[in-house]
Amino acid sequence: MTERAHAFPPKQDVVGTGISLLTFDELMASFEARPHDRATIVTITNVHAVMAARRDPDLRQALDGADITTPDGMPVAWALRSMGNPDQERVSGAKVTTTALETGLERGWRHYFYGSTVETLDKLRTAIGEQHEGVRIAGTQSPPFRELDAAEEDAVAAGIMETKPDFVWVGLGMPKQEKWMLRNKHRYPGVVLVGIGAAFDFIAGTKPEAPAWMQKAGLEWVFRLASEPRRLWRRYIFNNPAYLVAWAKQAIGWKLRNRKA
Repeated sequence: MTERAHAFPPKQDVVGTGISLLTFDELMASFEARPHDRATIVTITNVHAVMAARRDPDLRQALDGADITTPDGMPVAWALRSMGNPDQERVSGAKVTTTALETGLERGWRHYFYGSTVETLDKLRTAIGEQHEGVRIAGTQSPPFRELDAAEEDAVAAGIMETKPDFVWVGLGMPKQEKWMLRNKHRYPGVVLVGIGAAFDFIAGTKPEAPAWMQKAGLEWVFRLASEPRRLWRRYIFNNPAYLVAWAKQAIGWKLRNRKA
């Protein structure tokens, strides 16, 4: 393989997690030039993931071990902008998926969806077929909720690899999917593993996605909190203020260092 095939966009620290500096076009180019002797790991990294990694060493290792960590959520993109990257855009899981589906039409990319429920996967397959005619879906699988042992994960990988996928879209939820990808990367040579969590539900239509204006304004968390208050209130009430404080400290430090330079 050429050196280009192993070159991924650079990362910049955001509150302790390296976030990739990239556009959607650069992301698709990285997919096309991926190495074929090992898996390529992509994490869709929002405020919740960044803050959870500060408390969970295994998650931090999984994010550090990812080849690409996209800035999902405007607050993460804003942090990158505040530290010398004024044009950084949000690179969300749902849009990463739909962009790859469309980009892959002429490239013959094959897509496997691993995670969620059988019902959601059925709706996901239908929605993709209606919205992206001609997409090659290699297969879908709803795994047990429990963690699999090594022999079971070998069997899962063997079955998935038989379908010859270019992508395995992993919807196990954060942080389970990030740890799963790091643990299983040796089982999927040449495959792009992407942890997209809630994007399964957004694309399938089983959960509503925030309006575009709320996403652009950094208010997606308000929409999601209103949709699932019991499940998400602790995440947003504690994580968001702590993130803002940590980001402010980091951004001020960055500006002071660069002013002296």
